[in-house]
Amino acid sequence: MIDFATGAPGIGARWTSSAKSGVGTALSTASPVWFTLSHGILNEIYYPRVDSACTRDFGFVVTGRDGYFSEEKRDCTHETVAIEDGVPAFSIINTADDGAYRIEKQVIADPARAVILQRMTFSALSGETGDYRVHALLAPHLVNAGMGNSAWIGEFEGARVLFASGRSRYLALVSSAPWGAMSAGFVGCSDGWQQLSAHGRLVRQYQRADDGNVALAGEIDLSATDGTVTMALGFGQTEHEAAAVAMHSLKEGFDAALKKYVAGWRKWQDSLVPLDRKEETGINPYRVSTAVLATHRASDRPGAAVASLSIPWGYSKGDDDLGGYHLVWPRDLVETAGGFLAAGDAKEALAILDYLRELQQPSGRWAQNFWLDGKPYWQGVQMDECAFPILLADMLRRHGHLKGSSLRRFLPMVKSAAGYILANGPATGEDRWEEDAGYSPFTLAVEITALLAAADILELDGETKAAGHLRETADCWNEQIEQWTFEGDPDLCRALDIAGYYVRIAAPDATDVAGPAGTTPIRNQTAERALMASDAVISPDALALVRFGLRAADDPHIVDTVKAIDHSLRAELPQGPLWYRYTNDGYGEHEDGRAFDGIGQGRPWPLLAGERAHYELAAGRPEAARALLATLEKSANEGGLLPEQSWDGPDMPELELFFGRPSGSAMPLVWAHSEHIKLLRSLADGAVFDMPPQGLARYVERRTASELRIWRFNNRLATIPSGKTLRIELDDAATIHWSADGWATVEDIETEPSGLGTHFADLPLEGLEPGRAVIFTFFWPESGQWENVDFTVRLGE
Repeated sequence: MIDFATGAPGIGARWTSSAKSGVGTALSTASPVWFTLSHGILNEIYYPRVDSACTRDFGFVVTGRDGYFSEEKRDCTHETVAIEDGVPAFSIINTADDGAYRIEKQVIADPARAVILQRMTFSALSGETGDYRVHALLAPHLVNAGMGNSAWIGEFEGARVLFASGRSRYLALVSSAPWGAMSAGFVGCSDGWQQLSAHGRLVRQYQRADDGNVALAGEIDLSATDGTVTMALGFGQTEHEAAAVAMHSLKEGFDAALKKYVAGWRKWQDSLVPLDRKEETGINPYRVSTAVLATHRASDRPGAAVASLSIPWGYSKGDDDLGGYHLVWPRDLVETAGGFLAAGDAKEALAILDYLRELQQPSGRWAQNFWLDGKPYWQGVQMDECAFPILLADMLRRHGHLKGSSLRRFLPMVKSAAGYILANGPATGEDRWEEDAGYSPFTLAVEITALLAAADILELDGETKAAGHLRETADCWNEQIEQWTFEGDPDLCRALDIAGYYVRIAAPDATDVAGPAGTTPIRNQTAERALMASDAVISPDALALVRFGLRAADDPHIVDTVKAIDHSLRAELPQGPLWYRYTNDGYGEHEDGRAFDGIGQGRPWPLLAGERAHYELAAGRPEAARALLATLEKSANEGGLLPEQSWDGPDMPELELFFGRPSGSAMPLVWAHSEHIKLLRSLADGAVFDMPPQGLARYVERRTASELRIWRFNNRLATIPSGKTLRIELDDAATIHWSADGWATVEDIETEPSGLGTHFADLPLEGLEPGRAVIFTFFWPESGQWENVDFTVRLGE
């Protein structure tokens, strides 16, 4: 064996396909490992946390006489199925396209330790088993990075082991069958794949490859077996620990681990609400969705769950994309909690709320997304993510899972989050698609509903003044939604015979002048397509106004918007209609199928069919909702996993893109599976499961109006409608020095605390005629200083 591999540090590291055919983990805190499957092999395996990918892929290469070379992930037809409904233990059959061999595998995580077990049987379909050499190839990416890894060949308890390390984590691959030739190498230069493709065997056996993009290879000696071998991939904080747990799993046996693995999943699935429906394919999509949700949970941090065990277009991404989708988004996490609650697991939904409580920032908001320990990844501010945790607390309260002392434990979280929304809304720094700032119908719906929900919760604790303040703010914002976001391109409106529609987003101006005039940036687009008139950009996001109870499903504004959405964003696919996120979206593959690289063309999102189905149910059309449920389920892959996006172009077999099937984006998307579960529950209940009742009662049934307009330093109104009260809201206590006659006469008014971190005063403007200017400034008693700037608000007509 040669000491050191050549070609350091190897070619640039890349991840692998995001098109998963299976994801799994053991429901055991003793087993902190998660696995993903694609193209008939293991790819990303996560350890010791669900946000820490440690491998790129782990598969087999078969060589034989006369230069025969075949790689199971590229040269086989794959069949991957769960061994039982709701149990993410998988059986894989890979049959060589040339008919030479078949590889059958079963894959699970050992419930007792940090080990992925894979039982493999090799069968020669042409010739004899002895005509072939079978090699295991493993690409370590410890942790969340392909560069800076080391790999070597070693021993443990007299057995040969393939080792790797990176960022203080270790893995060890052991086999129940003897190893033949073994080697560590640098990817693209001296790795096993390069040797096997060129020579059919490992002609140069390197003992070590350090500090690079490395790979491990080992020939499996099947002559000592009946063609079946069990391989254990163990993980640990040291190489000894990794090898020890792997060897322990081998000794206990695959069948023993499988029995415990299945029992754990059966017990949890049996505790859920029965919403099962069997497809013609034999798949039970409900149990697939519940298993997907549970698989994405952390084992050591109750309540934490990532958005997806995948990296969109991972085969084109390297170490510059550390997070992929294995991060926590507060919005996705609350959607996941709703899925758990709809399925009957209130305990998990409560754990999610508690996790969010722990990671709330001092300001009251949550980071845009973050690692499991709360460390922020992106730095944006999304106001819907500040509001969603309030809605989760209220939903749990309304379903009877939060009351008394358990509810009071979350009061500081709710109060702080509501205070942040109060002081920083209604415009958002980014919309729910992580992109533009301004007034988004979706974000407005979540914010306003959250203020109403927070008011109910605070009132239960006797904080009636703060509750009233929140409701007044919600009324003020709700009354202006149409001013801010309802418009329409005149030509389109004439063509569709509609009055207008809710636009995707309006610019973040002060609330008295904000509206859908001007332009909207279109992210992920070429320069010539990167800006559009705001009134020409449409999105299904407006349906959130119905989903969260602020507008009736038959409201004329909503009905007109639905017509515009369907005209501009509906895609007819073999499984049924899906919708695009918004006009000219650029987040998706290029037109020629190349991976998204910061520029692309947005594709239809299956989860939007779920959202549309909920709208149809709210509109009293359950059959239309059921049809869309079928569309959503038919958008899944063969294993029932739902993608982020579906391909809407012509078939491109060489790129694995087929009309109506999953694109190269994230799969599975937990958010989509959560929406699927909630839709099943909504259809069973005959009502939208997660629709808060507060807005429906206040704005649809009672049509509550607002008496206010609110001035803040970050919302400096210039005008208010005549007859409205001017509320001045500040971060600190102040004396407001004001005049309605050009300082000829002056009044002073002291602010009072809102109980939510702000201070406010309402200026008595009754009797002032339209056009009158109100001038004011501030004295700050804490510092003993004047603001020394005059501010003016004029009464409109």
